[in-house]
Amino acid sequence: MHTITDAEFGNFQRFIFDAAGITLSSAKKALVSGRLAKRLQARRLGSFTEYFKLLSSGEDADEVQTAVDLLTTNETYFFREPKHFELLRDVARDTAVRGQPFRIWSAASSTGEEAYSMAMVLADALPQQPWEVIGSDISTRVLQRARTGHYPLERTRHIPQHFLKRFCLKGIESQTGTLLVERALRQKVSFTQVNLNAALPNNLGTFDMIFLRNVMIYFNGDTKRQVVARILATLKRGGHFCIGHSETLNDITDSLEQVAPSIYRKP
Repeated sequence: MHTITDAEFGNFQRFIFDAAGITLSSAKKALVSGRLAKRLQARRLGSFTEYFKLLSSGEDADEVQTAVDLLTTNETYFFREPKHFELLRDVARDTAVRGQPFRIWSAASSTGEEAYSMAMVLADALPQQPWEVIGSDISTRVLQRARTGHYPLERTRHIPQHFLKRFCLKGIESQTGTLLVERALRQKVSFTQVNLNAALPNNLGTFDMIFLRNVMIYFNGDTKRQVVARILATLKRGGHFCIGHSETLNDITDSLEQVAPSIYRKP
């Protein structure tokens, strides 16, 4: 088992900050060691220093992406923070009156639970209206999982019963203990890789609502300001912006008005 030194850990702190804007505290040293040790073994390298040199060489973009995937924390579940989904339902219904397509972005969608929760709400609230859900993440690994729409049953306990019956298929035989989001709903959710710490894709478009929840806790102050400014440029006037309940936009932006805890609106 390889042991990571403080200097080596510092290298990977700089690596993930440069790649994704994520600030790793010293408390994450064991996590970094545990997640990257398997790559040392796979690449037959003798130390974390050798692995860092491989990443820094610029010769293996796939390995860099693998390291980013391993060092980004992905924790989510269906219908996390229910009041945000109640707001989504109400805002979407108001939009439906005007007959305009409703677009929402899950800006750190991880394995897709948030994006599919959005889709369930919109399919229910806007049965005759066009809508679109975009889910994005920096990690290609979690996006691959998100596209399958296939989850362990214990991850789905917060899905309302009427949505479970309408939009989900319970696994049987070899798939017992799992749940699959039904195909028609999956086809209305698009997942794409986006690095929030870099220029956003030109084809992303604009949105009526954006969730950036439980993400800013990994950024320092300057990175938070840059990421939020970048994202808010895609939010329509009158659009809503939701963050995690443990987060704040104080000293981050003054371009939004707060309408409830963790919920903001663009004037």
